[in-house]
Amino acid sequence: MSELKICIVGIGLIGGSIGLALKKELRDKVCISGLDKNRETLRIAVERGAVDMATSDYAQAVKDADIIFFSTPVLQIGPMVEKILPFIKSGAVITDTGSTKQFIWQQLRKILPPDIYYVAGHPMAGKEHSGIKAADANLFKNKCYVIVEDTGAPRKVVHKICSILKLTGANITTLDIAKHDRCASIISHVPHVTAAALVTLLNHNKNDIEANLKLAGGGFKDTTRIASSNADMWADICMSNPEAIMAHLEELKEIIDTVIIDIKNKNRENIYDYFYEAKERRDKILDKTHNLFEI
Repeated sequence: MSELKICIVGIGLIGGSIGLALKKELRDKVCISGLDKNRETLRIAVERGAVDMATSDYAQAVKDADIIFFSTPVLQIGPMVEKILPFIKSGAVITDTGSTKQFIWQQLRKILPPDIYYVAGHPMAGKEHSGIKAADANLFKNKCYVIVEDTGAPRKVVHKICSILKLTGANITTLDIAKHDRCASIISHVPHVTAAALVTLLNHNKNDIEANLKLAGGGFKDTTRIASSNADMWADICMSNPEAIMAHLEELKEIIDTVIIDIKNKNRENIYDYFYEAKERRDKILDKTHNLFEI
């Protein structure tokens, strides 16, 4: 097997974890370069073994790459591809880890030449901490990794990316691009907005802040864990998937409004049904996905 050359653009939590996972499995069969603007990130990425070489020079990072992973915030992907495009070799494959797909594809389809392919990807994995220091070779193990097939890449190119990603331990699934953005909004984007709202609610009640913090046990920590995620990344996600996120937030608001009315009317039966049905649904989801994905 000839040496596979990979470039990771943005060596943070996700990019760094991809590097660690692939180096763990392929060792000297893969050479990974890392591109990042932060010098400390470049140093740590090499020190931890996520990449073999790290640089802030576009040409040096991507010129020999067979596969280029973009793991920057969503709004940066299109402009970054445009900057490094002159240095990408013919036949190279661009893929990404962005949480929204239609926004990215609408930009890339306008600038990519026919001999450079794009396979859209989205790992449903993460941590509340960001950056290369939080990177983990096992981050994707048993997690869902979505591949969007309708970006015009040849079947063999999609298969190549899937084969590489399977080495991370991820479970590969495919969705069409519009369905991905709708589903990601419900499963990922709206929960992040909601978790941040719960923390904001705490901040709005400053007179009780000390007492609230004393009461903040596992429930509060579990439901707000993802509010510690990277703010830059999540601001970009909201800007790049606005229709789905706004629609689902409006739907969530209607659900909360109904609960408020039932509490006001002291309708215990409706409140009971609200909690019972949610419990039943969640338990069934966990049972169904237990052997497929770690949620």
